[in-house]
Parts: sequence; structure tokens; C-alpha cells
Amino acid sequence: MKDEIIYRLFKILESRPPSGQRELAETLGISLGKANYCLRALLDKGLVKVENFRRNPNKKGYLYTLTPEGLREKAQVTLRFLRHKIAEYESLRAEIKILKIEASIIEPPQEECAE
Repeated sequence: MKDEIIYRLFKILESRPPSGQRELAETLGISLGKANYCLRALLDKGLVKVENFRRNPNKKGYLYTLTPEGLREKAQVTLRFLRHKIAEYESLRAEIKILKIEASIIEPPQEECAE
């Protein structure tokens, strides 16, 4: 799984846990199958726990929450994701600088006419 998806998943589960995988998939903008795969991986690692709403008449309602290990992993994933985004930002800044230089070579700035 990519750090971006893991980060977003952890953030959603920590702030407002969805009632099921379908809602989680919709919130993340991923397929239901991918949401299931991601949750299973986190459950298998002990980073997320699941509880069934016993009083829920639907009986399909589940609550996904982060375990203490999940909270620690969220901190590490957040740092990795932040480093990645900073590197991406710096790369874009350098590319924009080059493009500005190229644009000024191709199309010199127009001077204002004094009448």
C-alpha cells in the first residue's frame, strides 16, 4: 500500500470512523475491493481493530478504530508522507523556475509604450 492511502485511511479512522467499508471506500475515492484489502492488511498487522455494532439492526455495521500500535504507525506514516510531499514540492518549484526562464527566453517581456 502507498503511504498516501495509508495516511488518509489512518486519518479517517482516527477522526470519524466510517460505519463500513463501502463508506470508507467512498470517502477515500477507492474501490470497495481496495478498501477491503487495505483494512485487512492493517487488521492483520494489529494496527486497526474492528467491532460489530451488536444493537445495529443492519448487523453489517462495523466500527474500525486504531490500536495503540496503529497510532504509532500513523505517526511514522505521516512523517514519511510529509517528507515525500516536501520533496515533490521542491521538485515542482525547481521545474517552475526552469519553465519561467524558458518562457522568458521564448517570449521576452513586453515593454510598455510611452505616448
